[in-house]
Amino acid sequence: MTSIARTFAVSLGIVATAIFLILFGIVVWRYHTHARDASCQVAAAILDRAIVVDGRSLSIRSTSALEELKSSSPKLWYVVSYGDQVDEFGRERRPTGLPFAFPYAGPAGFAAFNTLGKDRTFCLAVVRREPLQLAMMIGDPQPRFGQEVATFISRNIFPFALLALAFTTTVAIGAMLAARFVSRSIDRVTRLALAIDPAAPQGSISLSEVPGELKPLVEALNRAFGEIDAYIKMQRRFLGNAAHQLRTPLTLLRAKIEEVSEPALKVELVSDVRRLTSLVSAMLDLARLQNHAIEKRPIDLSVVALEVLADFSPSALDSEIELSLERAEEGPFIVQGVEAAIRSALANLVGNALIHARGAQRITANLSRGSISIRDDGGGFPCGAEHEIIEPFQSGNGEGAGLGLPIVQEIMAAHGGELVVSSRAGVGTTMCLRFPEAKLGP
Repeated sequence: MTSIARTFAVSLGIVATAIFLILFGIVVWRYHTHARDASCQVAAAILDRAIVVDGRSLSIRSTSALEELKSSSPKLWYVVSYGDQVDEFGRERRPTGLPFAFPYAGPAGFAAFNTLGKDRTFCLAVVRREPLQLAMMIGDPQPRFGQEVATFISRNIFPFALLALAFTTTVAIGAMLAARFVSRSIDRVTRLALAIDPAAPQGSISLSEVPGELKPLVEALNRAFGEIDAYIKMQRRFLGNAAHQLRTPLTLLRAKIEEVSEPALKVELVSDVRRLTSLVSAMLDLARLQNHAIEKRPIDLSVVALEVLADFSPSALDSEIELSLERAEEGPFIVQGVEAAIRSALANLVGNALIHARGAQRITANLSRGSISIRDDGGGFPCGAEHEIIEPFQSGNGEGAGLGLPIVQEIMAAHGGELVVSSRAGVGTTMCLRFPEAKLGP
């Protein structure tokens, strides 16, 4: 699709050109309707271009315009004088008793006359050709319409050029201003749309801030925003309700598993229930995060990290994996956020490392200003797999729910930060939580 501004400029140019041509046609037509003056002026101009004055001698050369005038004017006659030199054409058609004698020695100028019966026209044109005057009397001229137009344009070329320049300038300025207005209006609507907070309920563009021409488009956008918002809320409610309803059956199932007498089957069932519980908890965390605006407070990452590592110590001992905490600099390591959400994100990273870091012997939490990373020395992932494991239901090795990292990413987005994953096959994986800079409270 072409540019709106370009299309408008072209349309404006076409309309302006059409108006100019119509006005030009009206002027030419009005000139043509004054048949007597117009015909005489055209004939005088044609004859003037055909006259050759050499010294004091006078001659009339045959030009295509003059021959065309003669063919279109069957009663044409003319008399030309320059000093005492006289040349004429159509003497037999010339009426007797002309009001002017030739050679003509009167004042310069132009005049058109009708005969007494007003059925014939003749005109007198006198121009100065140094050192003498050139006088022309022309009778019954009937030039073609094309000759009249060409003569009219040649005699008025300067004012028409100025008019055309004024029209062109007006169109160019109008097109530029209109294109700028259209572009600025669309940019304003775009900025208003981008300024809508995705987390805000019923976000829309105010109709009072857009021009009338764009209001139907903005109304359609607002309606689409409303439908999308309603659909997202319905999906979030479903996710939260489903996760909440699943907790009770899982609790009952865990109690019944305790009654299983076969050890191998019991271990397998407990592992399956743990994964289901992890999935349900992740769904609930995601629903809570998406349905509620977060209230940020100063959080010390070192305190949260120590508590999370302490919670996972028993699981790490069972898996014979060492947990450690390292500081790149002296604390405190303050960020702005929700402690429960940050704790959940960090717990997801440590839990993922314990479950998915194949062959890992050590998991280290590294603290630095505004970030914390969880690094393992396991088998890592193939090159390019970092983006895939962040996608929902992608766990990297086929185990687990595959919702942990997407939830971490949602938490970091809600805090204005990001989750950065880097991995090398055979070396290990590092998952870093980066927070925006935070100011210490009073």
